Amino acid sequence: MNEDIRALIDYRMEEAHDALEEATILLHSRKARGALNRVYYAMFYAVLALLASRQMSASKHSRAIALFHREFVKKGVIPVEVAKFLDIAFDLRNKSDYRDFVEPELKRVEELREAAVQFIGAIETGLKTPVLYPSPK
Repeated sequence: MNEDIRALIDYRMEEAHDALEEATILLHSRKARGALNRVYYAMFYAVLALLASRQMSASKHSRAIALFHREFVKKGVIPVEVAKFLDIAFDLRNKSDYRDFVEPELKRVEELREAAVQFIGAIETGLKTPVLYPSPK
């Protein structure tokens, strides 16, 4: 694998872990909206790392998520039951960030944070799968 791609993957995974840590801090302060944002971004950054492993990217979140489902979920690299957490977080984060008077429930965000840990773990496992790194031709 190209050193630049490996560096990008590592950078994105570091962003994912940092966002997850930020979510934890916000949850301890009972800041559900901010924590939800960071939970979603933790998962999203992990998706970007996975896409980078195939030299793919997208300028829109919805496109990156669609590529993730097409290239990794439908092909069995990431289990459907884990992938659904990204969709839930994306939907709730959009409602929370862009609609008035929408405050996510703290308990729900705590559950999604735990799901994000599982999600990122699945991505890390997927990144270790040799099929993701085709040998150079």
